Amino acid sequence: MIVAFFMGFSCGVPLLLTLSVLQAWMKEKGVDLGVIGLFSLVGLPYTLKFLWAPVLDRFTPLSMGRRKGWLLLIQLCLMVAIAGLGLTDPGNNPWMVAIAAMFVTFFSASQDIVVDAYRREDLTDRELGLGSSLYVNGYRVGMLLSGSGGLILADHIPFRLVYLIMAASLSIGVITTLLAREPEVSEGTPTTFREAVLDPFTEYFSRDGAVAILAFILLYKIGDQMATTMTMPFYIELGFSKTEIGAVAKLFGFWATIAGGLAGGVIMLRLGIYRSLWIFGLLQAVSTTGFAILDRIGHSLPALATVIAGENFSGGMGTAAYVAFMASITNKKFTATQYALLSSLMGIPRVLASAPTGYIAEFTGWTTFFILCAIAALPGLVLLKFIRRYDN
Repeated sequence: MIVAFFMGFSCGVPLLLTLSVLQAWMKEKGVDLGVIGLFSLVGLPYTLKFLWAPVLDRFTPLSMGRRKGWLLLIQLCLMVAIAGLGLTDPGNNPWMVAIAAMFVTFFSASQDIVVDAYRREDLTDRELGLGSSLYVNGYRVGMLLSGSGGLILADHIPFRLVYLIMAASLSIGVITTLLAREPEVSEGTPTTFREAVLDPFTEYFSRDGAVAILAFILLYKIGDQMATTMTMPFYIELGFSKTEIGAVAKLFGFWATIAGGLAGGVIMLRLGIYRSLWIFGLLQAVSTTGFAILDRIGHSLPALATVIAGENFSGGMGTAAYVAFMASITNKKFTATQYALLSSLMGIPRVLASAPTGYIAEFTGWTTFFILCAIAALPGLVLLKFIRRYDN
């Protein structure tokens, strides 16, 4: 469980170093806004990681074992890549920055692949719920360090030093890898590229209910994601100041999410993943309607805090169960490839379903918009009833 937390931390640190922190650095150096916008493309490795995941299933690079060997190698490369990104010059050579950032996202996505596979293989099915919640919370702490911590540091020291400090913080992941045990996989490992590349997909799609499970993964958190996309303009329109938003929606909300993740993990130990998915999914839908109520109330800090607490707490529980479910349905022989595919699909609704939310909110008004977001959560819960039949 502790290994899951620290590995999650190591996975969370790199993400914002190629997003908000890098954007702030480029803006400070006077880089054109159009170029800054194009830098979102460096995140492509996170959605394409299933393409090279079979290599990580097939080969064992070091004598430490398949998972630990890849982890140590990738983590060392990631530290070098982050330090290298810090040594670039966004003002004079933004395209060199783009190349360095792409190396960071590639090694970061590769680390995600191996850590997800490690967690699935090392924890029993009963432990997956709490282990996944600790991983997710570790990930969020890593993001908090690099995102909020990185920007705060950049007010006092050069961005170059910020990136070097963040690279050094990944030594926590390296130490965790060295001290952790190599998971034992009774199902064996792929011995040919055919087994590594094709068999994970043929094995998955040969199952009863494979398509229904994919549809569930796409739809389970879609309402929550649609609502979250538009919360910032919603808060501002209600008259909340940036300080109020930062203190309540971001800082207080962060700890509510952490608490929800831990609570979700403990509840899954008692109730199991499927019953927890039902309960957490319903709570997510109910908490989303809280934004519609806040729209009726207007500018009220107690009301904002209450809505944020409910939304982030239930969202933390839902995410923990969601991640645990995806891990539980992978075949341990092809863990890296199958989980990489499923987690890539997980990001599709966040992009596609969230894109038109501004137009919907503008057309319907905030109250109706958030009610529609709550209703959008229901198809995923209906699918959960069907995919439960296919669980062995």
